[in-house]
Amino acid sequence: MRIESRDQFTALHEAARKARAEHRQQILVCCGTGCLASGAREVAEAFAEQVADRGLDAEVGLFVKSTGCHGFCERGPLVVIQPSGVLYTKVKAKSVAEIIDTTVIGGEVIKRLLYKNPVDGERIEDYNEIPFYKKQVRVAMRNIGRIDPTDIEDAIAEGAYSGLARALFELTPDEVLEEVRISGQRGRGGAGFNTARKWASCKAAPGDRRFVLCNGDEGDPGAFKDRSIMEGDPHSVLEGMIIGAYAVGANEGYIYVRDEYPLAVVNLTIAIAEARKRGLLGDDIMGSGFNFDIKISRGGGAFICGESSALMRSLEGKVGEPRAKYVHSTEKGLHDLPTVLNNVETWAGIGAIIERGGQWFASMGTEKSKGTKAFSLVGKVKNTGLIELPMGTTLRQIIYDIGGGVANDRPFKAVQT
Repeated sequence: MRIESRDQFTALHEAARKARAEHRQQILVCCGTGCLASGAREVAEAFAEQVADRGLDAEVGLFVKSTGCHGFCERGPLVVIQPSGVLYTKVKAKSVAEIIDTTVIGGEVIKRLLYKNPVDGERIEDYNEIPFYKKQVRVAMRNIGRIDPTDIEDAIAEGAYSGLARALFELTPDEVLEEVRISGQRGRGGAGFNTARKWASCKAAPGDRRFVLCNGDEGDPGAFKDRSIMEGDPHSVLEGMIIGAYAVGANEGYIYVRDEYPLAVVNLTIAIAEARKRGLLGDDIMGSGFNFDIKISRGGGAFICGESSALMRSLEGKVGEPRAKYVHSTEKGLHDLPTVLNNVETWAGIGAIIERGGQWFASMGTEKSKGTKAFSLVGKVKNTGLIELPMGTTLRQIIYDIGGGVANDRPFKAVQT
């Protein structure tokens, strides 16, 4: 069904939620890149085969879902049983039948598969009680690990495009900009430039043609949070870009993805096609009269193309070389036209900001740095993975409370942020 009005979108949202409620139990298998490398695909296929062969989908309302990254990469492949919230770590295909018999049907946990806290050696059953997850607050990563990234209705059931619906039918472009200004959101790519100021500068630039770009050329050593968002919740990126385009008056967008992220390209391509099919992207979005479309451009592995102006030159088919800093992309960006460029995490948070309001986002974080921030926690810590926390969280809390401390309990020496 192509969505031609807000009422139709609301109806689809409610129908999708109702359909998911019929799954009395769900098995969520992490199929992010990290878990896939450890055999998660075989685990997901084994669950699907067991459920189908035994008719458990009809008998106990069991549903198997392949999701994006749950973040706890050190412990993958990860399997979560809902609604009980049991998390199993380092799951192998040979344990699938046992999990179904013991936990799904029998209601008992398999202790050897539970997470073992390195601090006290205790096994923790509940996903939400594991220190790695307990202190996280997720905005950009709100749906990663909860949805099937290749199923748009699954994303809509969890709130995808609700912020877009509010923007198109309740707010003017200037009012969207005001919500972003109130939120205090700053660019999550590293420079920390105020998002609303950047958008306002582009909107005010002369000319009728503008571009909205997403920088998915994540090249920082050890970083993979943008990759995980593109893989695990591509619709959050699309929704943020559409809202940004509506705010600044753009009709064309590009997502620039580094060539080393093939799964991100696959899931983004599926998401774009599904969004177009549903009328959430392309001409006359949701029947609002607003037109905006997105194309994917793959980088060639050049680290320098993570720099904004080099990225734009690469999009133009030129050598990816930075321009002089006095040339502002909001006035002369892609093809020397006004351009907004934000990174993946920045765009992923926009839909939630518009749906819940800028003040909600501003209530988290610190006075000068609002909201939350995603981090790739890697190196010599006990619990490596992907986390999202309020700005202002200390490095000590990240390394010891969430990371479990330095590996092998060696003395802490240094950290690179």
